[in-house]
Amino acid sequence: MNLKVSSTFTFDLEHDADALLQFEAAATPEQRVIEASTQIVGHETMSRVPAEDDIGERIWIHAGGRVEVHYEAELDIARDLVLLDALAPVAPPRLPGSAVKFLLDSRYCHAAQFVDFTDAQFGHIPVGGARVAAIRDWVASHVAYVPGASGPGTTASDTFHSGEGICRDFAHLFVTLARASAIPARYVACYAPGVTPQDFHAVAEVFLADPLRPYEGRWHMVDATGMADLKHAAIIGVGRDAGDVSFLTSFGPMEFVSSVVYVARCAGPSEGRDEALGAGQAIAA
Repeated sequence: MNLKVSSTFTFDLEHDADALLQFEAAATPEQRVIEASTQIVGHETMSRVPAEDDIGERIWIHAGGRVEVHYEAELDIARDLVLLDALAPVAPPRLPGSAVKFLLDSRYCHAAQFVDFTDAQFGHIPVGGARVAAIRDWVASHVAYVPGASGPGTTASDTFHSGEGICRDFAHLFVTLARASAIPARYVACYAPGVTPQDFHAVAEVFLADPLRPYEGRWHMVDATGMADLKHAAIIGVGRDAGDVSFLTSFGPMEFVSSVVYVARCAGPSEGRDEALGAGQAIAA
Protein backbone atom coordinates (compact mmCIF):
# COMPACT_ATOMS: atom_id res chain seq x y z
CA MET A 1 0.00 0.00 0.00
CA ASN A 2 1.43 3.36 -1.06
CA LEU A 3 1.28 6.71 0.69
CA LYS A 4 0.05 10.04 -0.65
CA VAL A 5 1.21 13.20 1.08
CA SER A 6 0.78 16.90 0.51
CA SER A 7 1.77 20.02 2.36
CA THR A 8 1.10 23.69 1.77
CA PHE A 9 2.51 26.49 3.88
CA THR A 10 2.75 30.25 3.57
CA PHE A 11 5.02 32.80 5.21
CA ASP A 12 5.88 36.48 4.86
CA LEU A 13 9.44 37.80 4.83
CA GLU A 14 9.71 41.37 6.08
CA HIS A 15 12.47 42.13 3.57
CA ASP A 16 14.73 40.26 1.14
CA ALA A 17 16.30 37.34 2.98
CA ASP A 18 17.40 33.73 2.63
CA ALA A 19 15.32 30.82 3.88
CA LEU A 20 16.16 27.13 4.15
CA LEU A 21 13.33 24.65 3.51
CA GLN A 22 13.06 20.90 4.05
CA PHE A 23 9.63 19.41 3.40
CA GLU A 24 9.99 16.83 0.62
CA ALA A 25 9.93 13.11 1.42
CA ALA A 26 13.41 11.64 1.00
CA ALA A 27 14.31 8.90 -1.44
CA THR A 28 15.82 6.06 0.63
CA PRO A 29 16.16 2.28 0.28
CA GLU A 30 12.95 1.93 2.33
CA GLN A 31 10.87 4.54 0.49
CA ARG A 32 10.67 5.08 -3.24
CA VAL A 33 9.27 8.33 -4.59
CA ILE A 34 6.84 7.32 -7.35
CA GLU A 35 5.97 10.88 -8.32
CA ALA A 36 6.34 14.28 -6.73
CA SER A 37 5.59 17.92 -7.44
CA THR A 38 7.04 20.99 -5.71
CA GLN A 39 5.98 24.57 -6.37
CA ILE A 40 7.41 27.58 -4.57
CA VAL A 41 5.71 30.87 -5.42
CA GLY A 42 7.34 34.18 -4.57
CA HIS A 43 11.05 33.28 -4.53
CA GLU A 44 13.72 35.13 -6.48
CA THR A 45 16.37 32.39 -6.53
CA MET A 46 16.39 28.71 -5.53
CA SER A 47 19.03 26.00 -5.14
CA ARG A 48 19.19 22.50 -3.66
CA VAL A 49 21.73 21.00 -1.26
CA PRO A 50 22.00 17.56 0.41
CA ALA A 51 20.40 17.34 3.84
CA GLU A 52 21.85 15.87 7.04
CA ASP A 53 23.47 12.46 6.50
CA ASP A 54 22.46 12.74 2.81
CA ILE A 55 18.87 11.82 3.68
CA GLY A 56 16.67 14.08 1.57
CA GLU A 57 17.44 17.55 0.31
CA ARG A 58 17.19 21.10 1.58
CA ILE A 59 16.09 23.97 -0.62
CA TRP A 60 17.63 27.42 -0.34
CA ILE A 61 15.48 30.32 -1.51
CA HIS A 62 16.02 34.06 -1.55
CA ALA A 63 12.81 36.06 -1.39
CA GLY A 64 11.04 39.09 -0.02
CA GLY A 65 7.36 39.33 0.86
CA ARG A 66 4.93 36.42 0.69
CA VAL A 67 6.13 32.91 -0.17
CA GLU A 68 3.77 30.00 -0.83
CA VAL A 69 5.00 26.39 -0.90
CA HIS A 70 2.98 23.53 -2.40
CA TYR A 71 4.16 19.90 -2.34
CA GLU A 72 2.51 16.62 -3.36
CA ALA A 73 3.98 13.14 -3.61
CA GLU A 74 3.13 9.47 -3.82
CA LEU A 75 5.54 7.00 -2.25
CA ASP A 76 6.06 3.27 -2.11
CA ILE A 77 7.21 2.49 1.43
CA ALA A 78 8.67 -0.91 2.33
CA ARG A 79 9.78 -0.69 5.95
CA ASP A 80 10.19 -3.73 8.17
CA LEU A 81 9.63 -2.98 11.84
CA VAL A 82 11.01 -5.21 14.58
CA LEU A 83 10.16 -5.49 18.27
CA LEU A 84 12.53 -3.25 20.14
CA ASP A 85 12.61 -5.13 23.43
CA ALA A 86 14.90 -7.96 22.31
CA LEU A 87 17.40 -5.86 20.35
CA ALA A 88 20.96 -5.78 21.62
CA PRO A 89 22.91 -2.53 21.97
CA VAL A 90 25.90 -1.59 19.86
CA ALA A 91 28.74 -0.73 22.24
CA PRO A 92 30.05 2.82 21.72
CA PRO A 93 33.53 1.66 20.55
CA ARG A 94 31.85 -0.39 17.80
CA LEU A 95 29.64 2.42 16.48
CA PRO A 96 30.17 3.67 12.93
CA GLY A 97 31.55 7.19 12.88
CA SER A 98 28.30 8.55 11.46
CA ALA A 99 26.39 7.48 14.60
CA VAL A 100 28.77 8.89 17.22
CA LYS A 101 27.50 12.48 16.99
CA PHE A 102 24.06 11.22 18.00
CA LEU A 103 25.41 10.36 21.46
CA LEU A 104 26.31 13.98 22.13
CA ASP A 105 24.41 17.00 23.38
CA SER A 106 22.72 19.24 20.82
CA ARG A 107 20.81 22.50 20.82
CA TYR A 108 17.53 21.10 22.22
CA CYS A 109 18.75 17.83 23.72
CA HIS A 110 21.11 18.23 26.69
CA ALA A 111 21.66 14.57 27.47
CA ALA A 112 24.49 15.15 29.96
CA GLN A 113 21.97 16.74 32.34
CA PHE A 114 19.97 13.50 32.48
CA VAL A 115 22.61 10.82 33.08
CA ASP A 116 21.82 10.60 36.80
CA PHE A 117 18.07 10.53 36.14
CA THR A 118 18.27 7.78 33.54
CA ASP A 119 20.52 5.72 35.80
CA ALA A 120 18.05 6.06 38.68
CA GLN A 121 14.92 5.54 36.56
CA PHE A 122 16.10 2.93 34.06
CA GLY A 123 19.36 1.58 35.50
CA HIS A 124 17.78 -1.77 36.33
CA ILE A 125 16.97 -2.33 32.63
CA PRO A 126 19.83 -3.52 30.39
CA VAL A 127 21.00 -0.98 27.82
CA GLY A 128 19.54 -1.91 24.43
CA GLY A 129 16.06 -2.37 23.02
CA ALA A 130 14.47 -3.03 26.41
CA ARG A 131 15.85 0.28 27.74
CA VAL A 132 14.64 2.09 24.60
CA ALA A 133 11.13 0.67 25.01
CA ALA A 134 11.08 1.67 28.69
CA ILE A 135 12.16 5.24 27.85
CA ARG A 136 9.52 5.46 25.11
CA ASP A 137 6.80 4.28 27.50
CA TRP A 138 7.99 6.64 30.26
CA VAL A 139 7.85 9.67 27.96
CA ALA A 140 4.42 8.62 26.70
CA SER A 141 3.05 8.35 30.24
CA HIS A 142 4.70 11.48 31.69
CA VAL A 143 4.15 14.01 28.87
CA ALA A 144 0.68 15.16 27.80
CA TYR A 145 0.10 16.05 24.15
CA VAL A 146 -1.01 19.69 24.33
CA PRO A 147 -1.00 21.75 21.12
CA GLY A 148 0.44 25.21 21.74
CA ALA A 149 2.17 24.17 24.97
CA SER A 150 5.66 24.80 23.59
CA GLY A 151 7.49 27.06 21.18
CA PRO A 152 10.54 27.12 18.91
CA GLY A 153 12.92 27.51 21.86
CA THR A 154 11.51 24.71 24.04
CA THR A 155 14.17 22.17 25.02
CA ALA A 156 13.90 18.61 26.26
CA SER A 157 14.64 19.88 29.76
CA ASP A 158 11.69 22.30 29.51
CA THR A 159 9.41 19.46 28.45
CA PHE A 160 10.69 17.21 31.23
CA HIS A 161 9.70 19.82 33.83
CA SER A 162 6.43 21.02 32.25
CA GLY A 163 5.11 17.56 31.39
CA GLU A 164 3.41 18.72 28.19
CA GLY A 165 4.21 19.42 24.57
CA ILE A 166 3.71 18.36 20.97
CA CYS A 167 5.40 15.68 18.86
CA ARG A 168 8.59 17.75 18.57
CA ASP A 169 8.88 17.82 22.37
CA PHE A 170 8.14 14.11 22.79
CA ALA A 171 10.89 13.33 20.27
CA HIS A 172 13.39 15.69 21.91
CA LEU A 173 12.85 14.22 25.37
CA PHE A 174 13.04 10.65 24.10
CA VAL A 175 16.25 11.41 22.16
CA THR A 176 17.77 13.07 25.23
CA LEU A 177 17.06 10.16 27.58
CA ALA A 178 18.29 7.61 25.04
CA ARG A 179 21.57 9.49 24.58
CA ALA A 180 21.92 9.74 28.35
CA SER A 181 21.83 5.92 28.30
CA ALA A 182 24.68 5.82 25.73
CA ILE A 183 22.29 4.85 22.93
CA PRO A 184 22.66 6.91 19.73
CA ALA A 185 19.37 8.65 18.96
CA ARG A 186 18.40 11.11 16.27
CA TYR A 187 15.40 13.30 15.47
CA VAL A 188 13.27 12.37 12.44
CA ALA A 189 10.88 14.66 10.56
CA CYS A 190 8.22 12.73 8.66
CA TYR A 191 4.75 12.51 7.18
CA ALA A 192 2.88 9.83 9.13
CA PRO A 193 -0.57 8.25 8.93
CA GLY A 194 -2.50 8.23 12.19
CA VAL A 195 -1.36 11.62 13.47
CA THR A 196 -4.09 13.85 14.90
CA PRO A 197 -4.15 16.74 14.21
CA GLN A 198 -2.31 16.00 11.00
CA ASP A 199 0.85 18.08 10.56
CA PHE A 200 4.56 17.63 9.98
CA HIS A 201 5.34 14.90 12.52
CA ALA A 202 8.43 14.23 14.62
CA VAL A 203 9.63 10.82 15.78
CA ALA A 204 13.06 9.41 16.59
CA GLU A 205 15.46 6.70 15.52
CA VAL A 206 17.85 4.73 17.72
CA PHE A 207 20.93 2.84 16.61
CA LEU A 208 20.70 -0.75 17.86
CA ALA A 209 21.68 -4.19 16.59
CA ASP A 210 20.41 -5.36 13.22
CA PRO A 211 18.55 -8.63 13.90
CA LEU A 212 19.57 -9.92 10.44
CA ARG A 213 23.26 -9.08 10.97
CA PRO A 214 24.13 -9.77 14.63
CA TYR A 215 27.46 -7.93 14.54
CA GLU A 216 26.12 -4.82 12.84
CA GLY A 217 23.68 -2.09 13.79
CA ARG A 218 21.02 -0.06 12.07
CA TRP A 219 18.51 2.69 12.80
CA HIS A 220 15.10 1.78 14.25
CA MET A 221 12.14 4.19 14.36
CA VAL A 222 10.39 5.07 17.64
CA ASP A 223 7.36 7.31 18.25
CA ALA A 224 6.88 8.33 21.87
CA THR A 225 3.50 9.93 21.05
CA GLY A 226 2.20 6.51 19.97
CA MET A 227 0.18 8.12 17.16
CA ALA A 228 2.17 7.38 14.02
CA ASP A 229 1.85 4.35 11.77
CA LEU A 230 5.62 3.94 11.54
CA LYS A 231 5.46 1.17 8.95
CA HIS A 232 4.02 3.64 6.46
CA ALA A 233 5.64 6.88 7.64
CA ALA A 234 7.54 8.89 5.01
CA ILE A 235 10.83 10.29 6.28
CA ILE A 236 11.61 13.88 5.29
CA GLY A 237 14.98 14.10 7.02
CA VAL A 238 17.00 13.39 10.15
CA GLY A 239 19.20 15.40 12.47
CA ARG A 240 20.56 15.90 15.96
CA ASP A 241 17.30 17.69 16.86
CA ALA A 242 14.64 19.89 15.24
CA GLY A 243 17.20 22.58 14.45
CA ASP A 244 18.76 20.32 11.81
CA VAL A 245 15.56 19.39 10.01
CA SER A 246 13.09 22.25 10.38
CA PHE A 247 10.74 22.54 7.41
CA LEU A 248 11.35 26.32 7.46
CA THR A 249 14.35 28.26 8.75
CA SER A 250 14.41 31.98 7.96
CA PHE A 251 17.53 34.12 8.03
CA GLY A 252 15.58 37.34 8.37
CA PRO A 253 12.38 38.62 10.03
CA MET A 254 9.53 36.30 9.10
CA GLU A 255 5.84 35.83 9.93
CA PHE A 256 4.44 32.33 9.51
CA VAL A 257 0.92 32.53 8.06
CA SER A 258 -0.58 29.04 7.72
CA SER A 259 -0.01 25.40 6.85
CA VAL A 260 -2.05 22.38 5.77
CA VAL A 261 -0.71 18.81 5.76
CA TYR A 262 -2.50 15.77 4.35
CA VAL A 263 -1.49 12.11 4.58
CA ALA A 264 -3.38 9.11 3.17
CA ARG A 265 -2.61 5.46 2.64
CA CYS A 266 -3.22 4.88 -1.05
CA ALA A 267 -4.69 1.58 -2.18
CA GLY A 268 -3.74 0.13 -5.55
CA PRO A 269 -6.27 -0.32 -8.36
CA SER A 270 -7.41 -3.69 -7.02
CA GLU A 271 -7.56 -2.54 -3.42
CA GLY A 272 -10.25 0.13 -3.60
CA ARG A 273 -10.22 3.79 -2.76
CA ASP A 274 -7.74 5.86 -0.76
CA GLU A 275 -7.96 5.63 2.99
CA ALA A 276 -7.54 9.14 4.35
CA LEU A 277 -5.86 9.27 7.74
CA GLY A 278 -6.04 12.70 9.28
CA ALA A 279 -6.53 15.38 6.67
CA GLY A 280 -4.90 18.50 8.01
CA GLN A 281 -6.71 21.69 8.84
CA ALA A 282 -5.31 25.13 8.15
CA ILE A 283 -3.20 26.28 11.08
CA ALA A 284 -2.81 30.03 11.49
CA ALA A 285 0.40 31.15 13.12
